[in-house]
Amino acid sequence: MTAGSASELGPRGREIVASARALLDAEGAGALSMRRIADTLGIRAPSLYKHVPGKAALEAAVISDGFAEMAGVFADAVATAPPGGELHALGRAYRAFAQDHTHLYRLMTSGALDRERLAPGVEQRAGAPLVAAVGGDPDRARAAWAFAHGMAILEADGRFPPGADLDAAWRCGIAAFRRPGDP
Repeated sequence: MTAGSASELGPRGREIVASARALLDAEGAGALSMRRIADTLGIRAPSLYKHVPGKAALEAAVISDGFAEMAGVFADAVATAPPGGELHALGRAYRAFAQDHTHLYRLMTSGALDRERLAPGVEQRAGAPLVAAVGGDPDRARAAWAFAHGMAILEADGRFPPGADLDAAWRCGIAAFRRPGDP
């Protein structure tokens, strides 16, 4: 963990992160400037640096919160899935998360990820349900994640032809990663 990691923020830093998340949700990553965030809080931009080391640390904190939120969504999906249906439940949850939080999803999944700045263990907590759902094989989980990410980003970008049955495409792709014996 480096100086300025998401886990080191105090209460005012957390308030700044919440403001950044609200701005991200409303306007996208292009709106995440220190000046815009300061304006939403009614303070001057240099004041932010007393609480957040810089924009990279702020984005890492938003991404950490996103992973924590995703981990909760995935845990709920698995908990309510029928036995053997965890992978399909995770696929539905992943797709919904990407659709419901498109700007956050893009920030979380595009470009290099500065893992040293993330809250410790948050990325692993988000990925653990998928690893378990594919039988504990991390390579299979990475392949399943790559499928889900590709589908989610192509869907978000409107890259499928009109009338394409995306529900069927999701089901087909997820089925390819099932464990033997799963429905």
